[in-house]
Amino acid sequence: MFVGITNTPRHYAWGSTTAIAGLLGYDPSGTAEAELWLGAHPGSPSVITDPEQVGGHHTLLDWIHAAPEEALGAALAAPAAPRLPYLLKILAAAGPLSLQAHPTAERARIGFGLENAAGIPQDAADRNYRDPFHKPEVIFALSDTFEALCGFREPVEIRGILGELRALDVASDDPQPGALDALERHLLGDDALRDCVDWLLRDGRGGDSGEVAWLVERVVALAVSAADLAESGAILDYPLELATVRDLARAYPGDPGIVISLLTNRVSLRRGEVLYLPAGNIHAYLSGLGVELMAASDNVLRGGLSPKHIDVDELLEVLEFTPLPVPYLPPVLSSPGVSEYRPDVDDFVLVHIAAEAGDADADAGAASPGGAGADAGARAAAASRAGVPMRQFTLTGPAIAICTAGGFLVAGAGASVALKRGESVYITPDEGTLTFAGVGEVFLATTP
Repeated sequence: MFVGITNTPRHYAWGSTTAIAGLLGYDPSGTAEAELWLGAHPGSPSVITDPEQVGGHHTLLDWIHAAPEEALGAALAAPAAPRLPYLLKILAAAGPLSLQAHPTAERARIGFGLENAAGIPQDAADRNYRDPFHKPEVIFALSDTFEALCGFREPVEIRGILGELRALDVASDDPQPGALDALERHLLGDDALRDCVDWLLRDGRGGDSGEVAWLVERVVALAVSAADLAESGAILDYPLELATVRDLARAYPGDPGIVISLLTNRVSLRRGEVLYLPAGNIHAYLSGLGVELMAASDNVLRGGLSPKHIDVDELLEVLEFTPLPVPYLPPVLSSPGVSEYRPDVDDFVLVHIAAEAGDADADAGAASPGGAGADAGARAAAASRAGVPMRQFTLTGPAIAICTAGGFLVAGAGASVALKRGESVYITPDEGTLTFAGVGEVFLATTP
């Protein structure tokens, strides 16, 4: 079954006034549109465009609750509380989001239970765990570049940044080495990153010796001076990191996350590159347009660049402090024009389907569906004979597809749908092998 779905973009201050509208082809609303949610998350479940198709239910969440086996398939309908385990988003950041990390599944389950037992309301501002689920995620860059912070740097790189800051301090009219001395002291020892983040967040958010406030002020001043030197022709070793300090200082003045950003990898994704953010990975999206796919959860532990609640103790337990390479997620090319992104979790798979005019038919020999889908299969076969590109992907669970360019006839085992730019559809797993006939781009989320 193909069920048309839609939703209203969510408005956050860091969102873009034009990016999502420009991608999906509708007139901008004039407000900051940050995320378009496609899924059954209670916070903003997708709206069903034709409720009569699914017994009168108006949202995907309502339909899943009422008819879990029909909507999800037998495997996902079996648990006591059936749910769609993923959430697909179009995300548009015109400014930086908070530094944050997400818990493992075990820690989420334990933390949720402990906070329930303590009687903390699930909507309380100081609650960490709003559900018992983990929240790994991937981001696929749609803009020419997508800027982010992701994971902790190697110590040698942190020392290099500190060295550049010291050189800038020496060259300044009013050297203040003591601020950088304090940072260096907290970067010594076996648990240097943990100790440093602990100090920055506690002292920088009311601890309060004033030492971190001084450090943040000094680092920002040095980053500003670096911009002036660069305009005069000076060569910097870390220009992107210092530019990020300046950007963050404009968005979150005085926030200790400005200094924490220098401890993390600074990443510039090109269009089509993907990051995988597992449990414990500190990260922040800075700017850009992307497709985000995550486990359906609200569990966020913040670590700066935010006025919201920060539980330093819990954050330190969740964070993975071991420096690791930037976690790019390479695609599995299952067939021409079909790229699958499969992280090491059971919640989701992201599939990118692309076809251009003149592309060779990737699946010309594929069998057409029988039964109720025979007409759709015949139309797809006719499209192939007419030179329209075709792509195929076989479902292993319920899926959501959104078309971000062009248009396709999508045919399954029992039905078909025309999908054009800006439209999205929920697909039940009994549709089996899907054939996409057309030109453009589709992102599909499903389960492994």
